[in-house]
Amino acid sequence: MTASDNKRIAKNTGILYFRMLLMLGVNLYTSRVIMNVLGVEDFGIYNVVGGVVTMFTFLSGAMGGSTSRFLTFELGKKNFPQSKKIFSAALGIHFVLALVILIVAETIGLWLLTHKLVIPVERIEAAHWAYQFSVLSCMISIIQIPYNASIVANERMNIYAYVSLADVVLRLVIVYLLTLADFDKLQVYAILVFSVSMITASIYRIYCKREFAECSFSFNWDKNLYKTLLSYSGWDLIGNLAVIGMGQGLNLLLNVFFGPAVNAARAIAYQVQGAILGFVSNFLTAVKPQIIKLYAEGSIESMMKLVFSTSKYSFYLLYFLSLPALLETHFLLEFWLKIVPDHTVQFCQLILIYSLIGAMRDPIITSFHATGNIKMVNVISGGILLSILPISYLLLKLGFQPESVFIVTIIVFVATQISELILLKRLIKFSIRAYVKQVILPCLFIVFITSIPTYLLTTVLFPGFMRFILVGATSVIIISSSVFLWGIDSNTKKLVKNKVLVLIHKKHE
Repeated sequence: MTASDNKRIAKNTGILYFRMLLMLGVNLYTSRVIMNVLGVEDFGIYNVVGGVVTMFTFLSGAMGGSTSRFLTFELGKKNFPQSKKIFSAALGIHFVLALVILIVAETIGLWLLTHKLVIPVERIEAAHWAYQFSVLSCMISIIQIPYNASIVANERMNIYAYVSLADVVLRLVIVYLLTLADFDKLQVYAILVFSVSMITASIYRIYCKREFAECSFSFNWDKNLYKTLLSYSGWDLIGNLAVIGMGQGLNLLLNVFFGPAVNAARAIAYQVQGAILGFVSNFLTAVKPQIIKLYAEGSIESMMKLVFSTSKYSFYLLYFLSLPALLETHFLLEFWLKIVPDHTVQFCQLILIYSLIGAMRDPIITSFHATGNIKMVNVISGGILLSILPISYLLLKLGFQPESVFIVTIIVFVATQISELILLKRLIKFSIRAYVKQVILPCLFIVFITSIPTYLLTTVLFPGFMRFILVGATSVIIISSSVFLWGIDSNTKKLVKNKVLVLIHKKHE
């Protein structure tokens, strides 16, 4: 990797972090107001109804990964005419997918909504309103996928920061209008969320057409290209189906066994996860194009060095925020929501543990996508992940608590990652022993030496704001110093020292 590549990653990461912090503040505020205005029951209804629609998007998720991979790969080879063909083919396929999902949503989806979901009779009409506008929002997001893939492939992350400003304003408008509305608030909320989706998608589309030459549709029937895209996404379909099963499939199970109140608790837990995971996902979004481009250039050794360091630093970034959140979950939720639905604390803690495990996985998955050989990983790891749904159903049927589905997810997720490391070794020059030594062991060591003293602090202090501040400050100091001393290599230590010395020198000038 060149110095310019490193600078580009740093710049794009910084832009994405600005976007994330902006969205984080607004989302935390608006989600609390929205839950209080809608009520726990309606908030849960909206999330489970929207989940039915999301369940059918595994088709578009597979195609999105295919589009992003091939666009990035061709841009890495400087093959711009082929990039244009790929974009046009992908956009055409996504239009067809949007229509397919509309048909499925209006048949199978409506049947699930009417006959299987647990929704109070007096809220059925409002649930149908929320469902139909969720379908429309879903169709917009599907057609938008090739445009977003172009933004990431071209590493133009600054547009996300700009559009976030508009999105922030629109979300605040939603909250304001929702408090004023005299109509059914769940129906009004569904309409407003759809409107925001349509506006932001339009902004991205206009930007892509103006900035990227490949983002102009022209029908060109290239049988081999369509076959390549669909074949690649066909294997990705299994992996995406597994992800949907883990997410919305479990959401539906929780609704059937426990009702919409538990769906509300799950929705809040995933908002917490999204807020914290945003710090890592922005870093990964900036790095992924470089992993694929390094493979396209034939720089396998450089690619794997980047994968190793990204896996490790992704975990550190997430752990840095997760440790105080795990220890002070109850205080944070009460401070944020005031009214905390049952099971929310436990859901949050389990989902954060699952996210920490997953933080090391994303760069490995990107490696598979870079090679284009995704058949075996999707069949094997996707098959393992799909087992979460039947195992969870069996446990709930036997009378286990809702937390059991997240424990199952964590156990199965670990097994999945082991299988992926074995598969990657068969594809490219990759040492599992080196990965364990350079990534997994340092991460486990950092957790061991930092979590115990921080936890002990919570046992001797009374719960409250001061304990939260002390725990947060202690975890920041312990994790930062531990990562610097034992969690990074000597070259990175020198780089950090030099940066600090430069900053100190500038301050005294």
